[in-house]
Amino acid sequence: MSKYKPYPEYKDSQDSLLGDVPKHWQLTRVKYVAELTPKKPMVDRSIDCSFIPMEKLKTDSIILDETKKVGDVYDGYTYFADGDILLAKVTPCFENKNIAIASGLKNKIGFGSSEIYTIRASVKVDKRFLFYRLQEDGFMDMAIGSMTGAGGLKRVPSETITNYTYASPSEGEQTQIANYLDHETAKIDTLIEKQQQLIKLLKEKRQAVISHAVTKGLNPEVRLKDSGVEWLGDVPEHWRIKRLRYLGTCQNGINIGADSFGSGYPFISYGDAYKNEVLPENGSGLVQSTEQDREIYSVKTGDVIFTRTSETVEEIGFSSTCLKTVKDATFAGFLIRFRPETDALFSGFSKYYFRSSLMRVFFIKEMNLVTRASLSQDLLKKLSVALPPINEQKKIAEYLDKQSDAFDKLVLNAELSIQLLNERRTALISAAVTGKIDVRNWKKPKVSEEEVA
Repeated sequence: MSKYKPYPEYKDSQDSLLGDVPKHWQLTRVKYVAELTPKKPMVDRSIDCSFIPMEKLKTDSIILDETKKVGDVYDGYTYFADGDILLAKVTPCFENKNIAIASGLKNKIGFGSSEIYTIRASVKVDKRFLFYRLQEDGFMDMAIGSMTGAGGLKRVPSETITNYTYASPSEGEQTQIANYLDHETAKIDTLIEKQQQLIKLLKEKRQAVISHAVTKGLNPEVRLKDSGVEWLGDVPEHWRIKRLRYLGTCQNGINIGADSFGSGYPFISYGDAYKNEVLPENGSGLVQSTEQDREIYSVKTGDVIFTRTSETVEEIGFSSTCLKTVKDATFAGFLIRFRPETDALFSGFSKYYFRSSLMRVFFIKEMNLVTRASLSQDLLKKLSVALPPINEQKKIAEYLDKQSDAFDKLVLNAELSIQLLNERRTALISAAVTGKIDVRNWKKPKVSEEEVA
């Protein structure tokens, strides 16, 4: 993990969580070196400030693309300033280590989600060392174990953070450790970013292959014709263009009281459809449905389930195709089921056609967003479908299955690389901030002219 050796001398910390620590390090608590949730200052409420919702607090970074008037967010939101440590308090963001040091804030002031803790380090501590210390596995495990709350929404209590005891070196050594970790984690983060870019490119390429196959076919020599649909473009001359209304029926999902969930028969949720190209063979939930419910809202082979409503247009119209009947299942009211009435559609072709990136063009263009985006059956029935002969649909599906498998394997390899890099990052931070390695003699490598160029 590192070329650095342990410290020459250790002592028993008398704390089972900390174990042995470097002999010259001293035990302290967070509350003695930092202020949790500092008081809001008196500030001109007409000026702009940075605004950070929870989703824009990431590991070691914040996304600064929103500004608001201080007066609009002064009450009800978390205050922070440049140099403060921002830490998510709620699951799953805390477990994901959504923590960063605020910098570059508009007018050096910011407000954000009430689910964010502000930690302001005193002059007694290097804030970067504290920032790294709060990412260490021992602290994370202890804090996760202390979470309270119900309904899947648990939070780390403030006293868990303020009373946390850890071993700390002098401020100068803290700075040395922070400098070392800044340098080493930056190298790891660069490698992670490259893998993330690779995944993005692979997914884009996969979508391009799918979109081409389901609109142009597999024969590069085939004659094309104008489909008459702007977003669909040219299609093979022998293909038919049909609107969805002429290929089957649509049905909104079941609306049923919350007390009916948790037991009973299989239930297909919004997430089941949104997250999966192919509908899971078993729903993610259970519901007390009637025999009539299970007939009206059934889920059978060949059905295509579309997401019907969401906060944003970008999540509307995502499809999931059922390749195997889900016995006794019903599906959520936030979904629409399309059921082909003829043998014009092969389910293997459907799973690629209706999930292709071209569908996003149609739905985003046609959708009317008021306060909540909602897909009507009438709009869905307007969707144009390019129909090859059924045998050709099967060949396209077989081809795309092979191509998708190849892309999926490459994506999986990149994801595994990211996982290993993150594990290395975590291990390196833990070793440095707990004194398992001695980096006091570390010097930042000089940058060569080649690296600068």
